[in-house]
Amino acid sequence: MHVVIYGLRAMEVHMRHCFPTCSLLIPSRSAEDNGKSKDRIKYWTWLAQLAERGKISAIFIADWYVGFDVYGGSLDACLKAGHQVAHLDPVPLIAAMAAVTSSVSFAPTISTTYVKPYILARQLSTLDHVTEGRCGWNIVTSHTNSSAQALGFNEIIAHDERYAMAEEYMDIVYKLWESSWADDSVVWAEDLAYDPEKIKRIEHKGKYFSVMGRSQVHPSPQRTPVLFQAGTSKSGTAFAARHAEAIFMNPSTTKLCKAQIAAARAEATSQGRDPATLKFFPCIVPIIGRTEAEAKAKQAKAKGHGDMIGGLAQFAGYTGIDMSLFPLDEPFSASSVKGGAAIQAVLSSFEASVEDSEPWTPRRLGERMALGGLHPSPVGSAEQVADFFEHWINETDCDGFNVAYVSNPGSFEDVVDLLVPELQKRGIMWQDYAKPEGTFRENLLGHPHLAEDHYGSKFKYGRDPSLVSNLSNGESNGGLEPRLFTKEVPLANGKSH
Repeated sequence: MHVVIYGLRAMEVHMRHCFPTCSLLIPSRSAEDNGKSKDRIKYWTWLAQLAERGKISAIFIADWYVGFDVYGGSLDACLKAGHQVAHLDPVPLIAAMAAVTSSVSFAPTISTTYVKPYILARQLSTLDHVTEGRCGWNIVTSHTNSSAQALGFNEIIAHDERYAMAEEYMDIVYKLWESSWADDSVVWAEDLAYDPEKIKRIEHKGKYFSVMGRSQVHPSPQRTPVLFQAGTSKSGTAFAARHAEAIFMNPSTTKLCKAQIAAARAEATSQGRDPATLKFFPCIVPIIGRTEAEAKAKQAKAKGHGDMIGGLAQFAGYTGIDMSLFPLDEPFSASSVKGGAAIQAVLSSFEASVEDSEPWTPRRLGERMALGGLHPSPVGSAEQVADFFEHWINETDCDGFNVAYVSNPGSFEDVVDLLVPELQKRGIMWQDYAKPEGTFRENLLGHPHLAEDHYGSKFKYGRDPSLVSNLSNGESNGGLEPRLFTKEVPLANGKSH
């Protein structure tokens, strides 16, 4: 679950949803948890209506093609815990949720590595139409070998090459969304449905993709969905600065969060974008009660239902470290784990967030992962949790929060019924959507289409894609010369379209 706050201006709440079982708690351990009903449409329509009642901005749906099989070299730990497995496809779920709401928005996670760009462009244009512009896209490149092997690869493509692929991928989907159909190509006159003179064929032959054809879907309300991204590596940060309109974050401290935001805004500025147009949402895992005592009782209950091994399996999947190799009660530190710079950074950040001197063991790590992961987790009354949010806003320059849950439906209901009223009372959350029944981008950024300084806007209909490049080295497509273009195709009758 995610919450998005614009300082003391406005706040938007994003609900982070991992399915069909909670990524933080194991629902089968609690008789009260409704996680086992996530394979029924009533669950999703209930969730959407609850979010809209709370004036929550969007439901973000995380996704994996295959569960994590690093712990013990097997998927067994995740299967036994009911964790990060049995994921339903988010796209049809969003259509159902949109049918019973009018203002809350939706952002599925879809991979640029495994879904062909033409298919994705059509899927998200369809969602943007049927949701009336309430569609986003969390862009990922996918990082697990299990997904690669399930989808026809021997192993995962190298990190930087995945981002090079994603750069070329984005050029293609921008062209399909922005420049294949003119704004006035949809006519619906008595003798003309769509004007063929204003619908152009996309031709692309690049290093990774080949696409020839017109977009199959006419322009949707936003054309390009709201673009989310969460990469923090050098390649990921550069990609986000160029393409993302909103960035999900996982910092453990305000100091780290502030530094990451400053670096990303600086990178966006270097690429010619207004840094204020990037919105940053660190993940928070609050446990909220009507009183502090009630919140602590909820925390204790949640700990009793957590699955420590499932938590270690999650950490193993994120980092590539097989945590089954470590004795559960033997202290370890970042320096004791040899897993490469990226893994060291994860563990160092984790250790930096510790507020006491108790040594970190795999058991303690697993318990923490099972109850909120490495994210900050304030426990208290709505007033105390709202204080925590305000502190992060003031200290980090973040624009809001992604609020993850520990119990279902309890965490969701506590945000809507307890936290939202307190935030509204303080004037840091809107009383209603900025534009009720508006598009996702209108409610998030104040306008329906990509900003003019956004990289994708240069692909808008009628503009010359061969001139598109806002990278510092004058190149695009991850170092390739631009190869995506719109071309007038001559027909036998001498006309073109």
